[in-house]
Amino acid sequence: MTKYEFMRWLTFPIMTTHLVTVRNDIKRLLKSSKQVSNKTSILDVGGRKSPYTINLPAEITLLDVPQEEGTREELNLGFTEEILANIKKERSNIKDIVIQDMTKSTLLDGSYNAVVCVEVIEHVVEDDVFVKNISKVISKDGWAYFTTPNGDYIKNEGPNKNPDHVRHYTRLELKTLLEKYFDRVDVHYAVKTGKYRVKGLKSYKLGNPLGIITTMFSNIVNRFQSKGVANLSQETAHLIAIGYK
Repeated sequence: MTKYEFMRWLTFPIMTTHLVTVRNDIKRLLKSSKQVSNKTSILDVGGRKSPYTINLPAEITLLDVPQEEGTREELNLGFTEEILANIKKERSNIKDIVIQDMTKSTLLDGSYNAVVCVEVIEHVVEDDVFVKNISKVISKDGWAYFTTPNGDYIKNEGPNKNPDHVRHYTRLELKTLLEKYFDRVDVHYAVKTGKYRVKGLKSYKLGNPLGIITTMFSNIVNRFQSKGVANLSQETAHLIAIGYK
């Protein structure tokens, strides 16, 4: 375990509800995996600096597009040489790094046991091709895990529109899309919205101890608020979807 991984592991319990939920979900999926290999191979799509697969007992391949000027650069999306160098130094479970657009995938069919795609699909114009290619690279009995903003409640429009989001899916829209390429699909809501979620999103800064306490407390409260919201279409921030092969 690297120093970076240790610090991440140490602070996971006080991180945002979304991050903790995703990691716990992936851990459960890994434990219930039908794969017989010692380590599940996971393709982390849009993974660049992804904290979601750190320290997991799996072989991780990170896939992302190269960072471009404009919106991607402003929002820190995609790979840069600096990001690549840091990843190789900080992560011990990285098997490979692929710089590629998943809608133009050249990866072999069935080459991974699972795919993780966290807060990515809302950025993709050709979402049907994107999901189709994800499905193709997953081997038999594998799974794909997606999260995206909850379009039943959070509309990407008006003055607060995110310029890099193509769409926000409703639960039905996301389920319908995934069912085209997966044998079984589960889509549910996650993470209660409100002041505690917002305060919990603030960064931890060593020079602001009161801010650290506020953020920690807010994340803990929001974690409890977010229990039992799987079917709550309103006042929830995310959709979580799992597609099974």
